[in-house]
Amino acid sequence: MSDPRDDEPTKRSFKVEDRRRFSDTGEARSETGDDRGGAAESEANLPPPPPPQEEAQHGDHAAIPINFSTFVISLSTQALANLGEIADPMVGGVSVDLIAAKQLIDMLGVLEEKTKGNLDQAEAALLEHCLYDLRLKYVELARRQGAPSAKT
Repeated sequence: MSDPRDDEPTKRSFKVEDRRRFSDTGEARSETGDDRGGAAESEANLPPPPPPQEEAQHGDHAAIPINFSTFVISLSTQALANLGEIADPMVGGVSVDLIAAKQLIDMLGVLEEKTKGNLDQAEAALLEHCLYDLRLKYVELARRQGAPSAKT
């Protein structure tokens, strides 16, 4: 049995309009449309942006908005789990992985270095305190386990 849609001619077409604000050379394009790859429409004719979506719901809890502080806390929580300070939900208990903990601590250190001067006082203090605590815990645990390098 043949599909009746096979007999219909395909009338699909589309038009590509370059609406980028900058040309391939990096120069700003004019707003009139002359320089916009043939697009005569102005940005005023573009559809309005979609309304902001409500926070995603996970069960009975709203998702926590992601910002710099929650990102730092997330990384430090993962490091604490790898240091055996808190239970790892993936393992179902406490486990120690010094290499993973060191990598997370080093990531936070890179974050501190690369964001220096760009954070507000609370964010900078949070990052500094998290790094201080994690580094102390790492060195203490590495010494107890006799790790070759307890320096981070």
